[in-house]
Amino acid sequence: MKAKIPSQEADRIEALRQYKILDTPAEHSYDDITSLAAYICDVPIALISLVDAERQWFKSAVGLVARETSRDVSFCAHAILRSGVMIVKDAAEDERFADNPLVTGEPGIRFYAGVPLISPGGHPLGTLCVIDRKPRTLNDYQIKTLEALARQVVMQLELQRVSSQLAEALEKMELMAGLIPICSYCKGIRDDQGYWSTVEAFIQHYSEVGFTHGVCDNCMQRHFPEVADILLPNLEKKDTLMEE
Repeated sequence: MKAKIPSQEADRIEALRQYKILDTPAEHSYDDITSLAAYICDVPIALISLVDAERQWFKSAVGLVARETSRDVSFCAHAILRSGVMIVKDAAEDERFADNPLVTGEPGIRFYAGVPLISPGGHPLGTLCVIDRKPRTLNDYQIKTLEALARQVVMQLELQRVSSQLAEALEKMELMAGLIPICSYCKGIRDDQGYWSTVEAFIQHYSEVGFTHGVCDNCMQRHFPEVADILLPNLEKKDTLMEE
């Protein structure tokens, strides 16, 4: 049985993409977690599965060669619909999975337990799951440990996301701190691609700074003298009172 699509699916996919984790090489920090999950739960297979739009992709896999499967046959696509652990004691006896090719064929799933990987924004990105080829269940200690390990996966994802954003910010700061070509007449700025733009457009491109526009006192007097005669004396008087 194909899993339902989560509510706010577009936001969930966007949250997943922001981690820039899909299709990246294996990493010891994640492999250590799946190895520990397999050991604690005494199962031959453990996965960190990220549910993409049309597939589930495995950032880490113990006991499984495949790197991804279709989302249509994914157990994890069902698990991300829950807030807590999903346990399937015997997939062959479960109407959702009895005719699933991952049950009737390789790897011959009979037991499944998956904990959703919930981002700080509340989006289920995938699961940390354990799998066995025979019917069984988990005890309370194993469930709590699996939940704790799932939180560690999310913390690792967040650490890498924040580190990546920090590196990008530092690169932008280095660019801003360098020599920036600026037009002597219109004060336009030339970027590293050779294109000219306004100061506002340049800074907004390389930072999250926003702009509002006004007219300074000198420009007010030069370009709008009638308005300056009305506003500036009042402003100067107000400033004097504030200083007192």
